[in-house]
Parts: sequence; structure tokens; C-alpha cells
Amino acid sequence: MPSPSILLQGMEGSKLPLVVAHGEGRVQFAEGQAMRAKPMLRFLGGDGLPTETYPYNPNGSMGGLTGFTSDDGRFNIMMPHPERLFRNTQFSYYPDHVDEDGAWLRMFQNARKWLK
Repeated sequence: MPSPSILLQGMEGSKLPLVVAHGEGRVQFAEGQAMRAKPMLRFLGGDGLPTETYPYNPNGSMGGLTGFTSDDGRFNIMMPHPERLFRNTQFSYYPDHVDEDGAWLRMFQNARKWLK
């Protein structure tokens, strides 16, 4: 999703696999508060559209929302575990022709770049 997140710079529009370690992290908003949040990640179904249904959205979060950032992009919260898929060898399957870097590695490279 478009966002000011430092971690997700250059990743807008990406459709990335993720590891779910639990069904916690359900997003709920108080009445009228949803528009104040800055979403940066959402669960997508097999059709590529945001979903609220299991198994694509393991906790049923509203609108598939699962990650948020602050106005300046420096603070981020998310339920998925990208640290478990930053190398292709961490996947249960990957084609022989891909290199070792997984799609989520970019997030960690963005963090390092911002720190320099």
C-alpha cells in the first residue's frame, strides 16, 4: 500500500508471501477511528484483493489491514513475520532459478539504508 513507512520504501504494490505464527493481531477500531490510522500492509486473498476471511487473513482483521505506520514513517507495527521469509531458502518451496534473497529482505535493507 502507499505509505510513508521507512521500512517499505519502494515496495508499494508488492504481493509478498508471509508466515503466520498465530491468529493474534486482529485489528479493531473504535467507532470513527479507522480513518485516522495510516495502513501500510493488508492481507490479500487468492484473487489479489484485500480479504477478511481465513486462511488468507488468519485473524479476520477489518479490511485485511495488518500493518500501520506513523505520519513520518519512522514507527511501524505489523502482525506478519517478515523476518521468517527474508531468504528464499526459508520457504517451503522455491524454484531452482531464484537467488537466495527473499522478497522481504528489501524491508531490512531499507532499515539499514535509513540508519546510514
